[in-house]
Amino acid sequence: MNFIENIKEKAKKARKRIVLPEAYEERTLRAGDRLAGEKIADVILIGDPDQIHNHAKSLGLKYVDECKIVNPKDHPRKQEYIELMVQLRAHKGLTAGEAARLIEDPLYLGPVMIKAGDADGEVAGANNPTGNVLRPAFQFVRTMPGISVVSGAFFMVLKDKEYGEDGILVFADCAVNPAPDAAQLAEITVTTARTAHTIGGFEPRVAMLSFSTKGSAAHEDVDKVVEALRKAREMDPRLAIDGEMQADAAIVPSVGKKKAPDSTIAGNANVLIFPDLNSGNISYKLVQRLAHAEAIGPVLQGMAAPINDLSRGCSVEDIVNLGAITVNQAAGINI
Repeated sequence: MNFIENIKEKAKKARKRIVLPEAYEERTLRAGDRLAGEKIADVILIGDPDQIHNHAKSLGLKYVDECKIVNPKDHPRKQEYIELMVQLRAHKGLTAGEAARLIEDPLYLGPVMIKAGDADGEVAGANNPTGNVLRPAFQFVRTMPGISVVSGAFFMVLKDKEYGEDGILVFADCAVNPAPDAAQLAEITVTTARTAHTIGGFEPRVAMLSFSTKGSAAHEDVDKVVEALRKAREMDPRLAIDGEMQADAAIVPSVGKKKAPDSTIAGNANVLIFPDLNSGNISYKLVQRLAHAEAIGPVLQGMAAPINDLSRGCSVEDIVNLGAITVNQAAGINI
């Protein structure tokens, strides 16, 4: 069983409620049909039921009837959601009238349903830019306790099983934070380790990367990683983590033994934390292309509930896979 198939099997056991707010979008509707038909998730579609059923019929879809459909214009909990929105955002000046308008937008309704306990996660972005997807999430779902930053992790599935966890490495942050400070980098480290555990199903061995290994170079950028390591250990003392170290020292046993002989992580890392977005984004793309690795993500992490953003060029398979990942995230948060 390959990596993504394993994620789907775990999702089937968890059976979490995943919102697809872009239900009029063909790829999303096809993905919702598959997620429901394969019992990967309990799917919630947002839109007019008649339009969704007619569209599904024209596409020859079989399992949309098994999805819950919520009409943003008219549903039993609409007023409760409006009151919840005002409660959460009154300090920002949100009025009942503005909330009544926003709650009819599927991209707002989805996160509010999650906040109200009526859904466990969301997948969107096939038809909307990232800002439109994440803005309601930040406003109403917010970040998990003790975490102030959202970051993006990639599962890099390598053909060479020698590295990482049987050929799987988790890279972060590759998607969100251009220049995290030490405190933010520590938060990214802890949330990425959780992602490796809840989605990857393995115990994280985390290396905090730098151009220096254990003091081999002196620079303020190295100091930041050292400070982030200290803060991450304070946040989660149980975490198997070490740094600062160069990439080869992190994943190649012979190099790790030579450069950091006292480290239990060096040469054996399966989670790599990059010091900034430049290095993280460049590295995952190079590994993807040059090593012909499969890059699964970005998986957004740090939210109080999983809300994942798609590329607008995504395929139906991409949406199904991210739906399964979102189920696993939701199950992990509830552990």
